[in-house]
Order: sequence, then C-alpha cells, then structure tokens
Amino acid sequence: MRDPILVAVPLFFVTMAIEAWLLRRQHRGYVAADTATSLACGVGNLVVKAMTKGTIFALFSWLYAHRIANLGAGVAGLIALPFAEDFCFYVYHRTSHEVRLFWANHVAHHSSESYTLATALRQSWTAPFMATWFWTPLPLLGFRPEHVLLMSAISLLYQYGLHTETVDRLGPIEWVMNTPSHHRVHHGSNPQYIDRNHAGIFILWDRLFGTFKPEVEKPVYGLTTPVGSHNPVVVQFQEFIAIARDVFRARSLREAIHACVRNPGDVPPVPAE
Repeated sequence: MRDPILVAVPLFFVTMAIEAWLLRRQHRGYVAADTATSLACGVGNLVVKAMTKGTIFALFSWLYAHRIANLGAGVAGLIALPFAEDFCFYVYHRTSHEVRLFWANHVAHHSSESYTLATALRQSWTAPFMATWFWTPLPLLGFRPEHVLLMSAISLLYQYGLHTETVDRLGPIEWVMNTPSHHRVHHGSNPQYIDRNHAGIFILWDRLFGTFKPEVEKPVYGLTTPVGSHNPVVVQFQEFIAIARDVFRARSLREAIHACVRNPGDVPPVPAE
C-alpha cells in the first residue's frame, strides 16, 4: 500500500501556492526562511518514516496476531476506527504537551511564528520512535494494522488543512470537528490558549476532557521562549539537549526523572545550596 502522505505531496505544493497567493492579496505572505525550515522538517520526517514503517507494521502485525478482542471486525469496526484512532491521537498529543520528554519530540511543530499550510509540514524527526506506542492498543483490540496505519495517514492529511488563517469559522460543524479556528488556538502562545485543542479530526475529546478553548482573540504563534534559529537540526533537537543538560546537572535520580517528565511549562526547582 502506497503511503497516502507521499501521494499527497503534489497537493501540498499546489495548496501552499494558492494560500500564498491569497495571503499576498491581503498584503501578507510566506516567510522564506520559516517556510524552508518547515519543508526541511517535513522531508526529514518522511525519510525517518520510510526507514521505520516496516518495523512499525511488523510490531502492529504481531500485536494483531495476539489480539485480545475483535473490535475492528466488520462494518461496525470500520465505523469505530476513525474515532478509536483519533482518541489515540488525542492521548498522544495531549501527552506531548504535558510531559517534557514528549514535548521535546513535538516542540518543533510549534516552533514556527507563522501559521500557514507549510507549518503543517514542520513535523518531528523522532515521532516514529515516540508516537507509535500510543496506537499499539488498536491492533491489540482487533483493528487490522493496515487499517490503523491508513487511518493515521488520513488523520494527518486532514490536519494539514487546519494550518491556515485563510479559513474563518465554520459554524455548527465546529461542535464536532476540529477546524482551522480550533487549531489556531492550539498553536497560540497566548496564556489562555496554551495546551488547548489537542484534537486530530474530532474536537469531541477536548470538549469531553476539558481541554477545549474557542478562538476569541488573535493567536500569537510560536513558543513562549522562541528557538531563535531556522536551522532544522536546532529546531528538532534543542529541547532534547536542554533535557540532557538538566539530567546531567541533577543532584539525585528523582531530580533527573523530574527533568524528563515534568510539565514543560513548570519552572524547574532551584537546587539547594
């Protein structure tokens, strides 16, 4: 089965060109250096995925062979899969904002101070190693590995279209579906927007678990502490390096573990003199 993401690459460039034209008419536009960083991150992500997809499929196949249920069987299973996969994404995405080690894997995606379709391509190079585990319950519960991977790709394609300011509110659909407005909030560094709207396709999980926030004021995009570099290697690994530095400086095992698992927004404790 061909990777839908690879098939969609020409569509990415066409839609980015259209968006750039629309923004130019509003006297706005793409920032060349920022866009180049996003594209470099996207290419790196595709390379890592190509190198790891066989291993991931083998893992999912093994779990499916040892499944404990058959929830994915039949028409009911196909109907349930988009919601089951989206819930796995919600858990992974929320964890990526609340646990520092996973935030290090995810922070690159939030590092852009622009918000365009190109921002959607600013993907993590470590995600295949850190994200895969959140989807392992699905084959174990009886969802076929190829269906899980296809649904995950469909989710990413859907999310690509969320990264734009050219689409305004979408009315009643916003009660159920994730939309550009909802995802603009997620990328905002405004205090009231931080760690909100973790949805992939359905905004239902955020509404259910109390992480939903509507778009009220214009989001300020990027990190509360900017990376200050367009180097994709720096963008990808700066938080991992910061964690390693804190672990090395830790005065106890407990302090070292805390450096890895604390909320990224928490102020680290001041070492005792």
